[in-house]
Amino acid sequence: MSAPTADLLLTGRFVLPMDTKKTVIKDGGAAIGGDTLLAVDTTAELLRRYPQAEVLHEPHGLIMPGLVNVHTHAAMALFRGLADDLPLMQWLQDYIFPVEASLTGELVYQGSLLSICEMIRSGTTSFCDMYLFADEVAQAAAKAGIRAWVGEVLYDFPSPNYGESANGLACTKDLFARWRNHPLITVTVDPHAVYTCSPDLLTELGGMARDEGALYVIHLAENAEEVRICRERYGCTPVEHLEALGLLGPHVVADHCVMLTATEIALLAERGVKVAHCPESNLKLASGIAPVAEMLAAGITVGIGTDGSASNNDVDMFGEMNTAAKIQKFRCMDPTAMSADLTLTAATSGGAKVLGAEACIGSLEPGKKADCIVVDFDQPHLTPVYHPISHLVYAARGADVLHSVINGQVVMRNRELLTIDEKAVLAHAAEIGARFRRLCNGG
Repeated sequence: MSAPTADLLLTGRFVLPMDTKKTVIKDGGAAIGGDTLLAVDTTAELLRRYPQAEVLHEPHGLIMPGLVNVHTHAAMALFRGLADDLPLMQWLQDYIFPVEASLTGELVYQGSLLSICEMIRSGTTSFCDMYLFADEVAQAAAKAGIRAWVGEVLYDFPSPNYGESANGLACTKDLFARWRNHPLITVTVDPHAVYTCSPDLLTELGGMARDEGALYVIHLAENAEEVRICRERYGCTPVEHLEALGLLGPHVVADHCVMLTATEIALLAERGVKVAHCPESNLKLASGIAPVAEMLAAGITVGIGTDGSASNNDVDMFGEMNTAAKIQKFRCMDPTAMSADLTLTAATSGGAKVLGAEACIGSLEPGKKADCIVVDFDQPHLTPVYHPISHLVYAARGADVLHSVINGQVVMRNRELLTIDEKAVLAHAAEIGARFRRLCNGG
C-alpha cells in the first residue's frame, strides 16, 4: 500500500504541535493530505518526503493548532455594544431577551457569519455555540468551513425559534437528525441555566444527551445572583442542584463556574465535568473571577471561551488567553499561577478535551484533523523570540494570524477569507444594526 500523498505543506520558523512532549520544532512544518495531518517535522524532511505538495512557507511564521473557543453565542455579534456596563441579570432581562424576541433564522445566520469572520481572522478553528436558531448557526459554520458544536438553547419560556417550550425537545431532535455524521458540525443539548429551566426540563434534556452520546452544555454558577436564586427555589447551589438531579458527569460542559466552593470543585472533578472559562465576559459583567487555578489543581479539564460579543465584546482568543492568565496571577497573588503553557493548553488541546474531541483536534499530530494556523512573528511586539509560548499568550494578537486551515481546507490565506464574502457579511450586519437601533429607540 502506497504512503499517503500530501496536498499542502505549511512551513515556517517554528512549529508548536502542543503535544504531550511540549515539542518545539525550529524550521519545520506540517504536511496535510485531504482533511488529515500526515506529518510534523523539519522543513527539509517534509520537502524530501512530499516533493509534489504545494508549499505555503512563512519565514517568520509559527505553525500551531487552531484555537478552540469552548463557549460563545456567535450571532450575538449583532448586539455588540448594544447594552454595555450593566449587571448580568439586568443585561439579560431588560435588553438581551427583549431584543432576541425579534430574531429570525436569517438574522442569526448573518450574525453567525459575522462572528465566524472574526473567529477565523483571529485564529479560532473550532467553537462551541449555544444559541437560538441553532440550525442556522450550523449552516453558517458549514458554509464557512469552520468546525462547530451547536445546540439550541432551551428554557421554560417561549422561544422566538420553536415557540412554546414543549417544542424545544423536538427542535433539538431535528438538529441531531439533520447534522448527524457531518464532518464539521456536532450537535449538543443546551439547557440555558438552572434559573431558566425547571428540574423536569433539566432532567429530560439530560436523558436526551445520554441517549445521543452528546454534550450537555449549561451556564452554571455564573454569578452570585444565580446562586441566590437557586438557593431560594431549591435550597441548594446550582452545582448541588444538578448533582441532586443526577446530571453531573463527563459529558457536561459547565460554562463559567465562577461561584464555586472547594467542595463543589472536588465534586466536579470527581464527576468528570468539564469547564468553559470565559474571563473577559465574567470581568465585564462583574460576575467575578473563576477559581481556575484550583480547578486545574483538582484535575478538572478547563477550556477557554469568549462568551458572546454582546458581553465581551470580541471573540479574539488571543486576548482571552492573555486575560485568563493574568487574572489568575492576580487572584492567587502568585505570578507563577496559570502559566503561559497551561493557558495555551487550555485554548488548544484542553479545549478539544472539553468538547470530547481530543482524539481529532487540539494538537498537531499525525492522524488528527488538519486544523492549524500560522502566526506571523515578524512583528515589533513579537521580536525578539525567547519563548514562543510566552509570546503567544502575553504578546500575540488575533491580527497576527496569517493563514488558517480547517479540516484540510485553507479558509484564510494572507488574512483574506476564502470561504466567506466578508464585504457582503459586513454590509448585511450594518443594515441589521440599523434595524435594532430603531427597535431599541422605539422606532
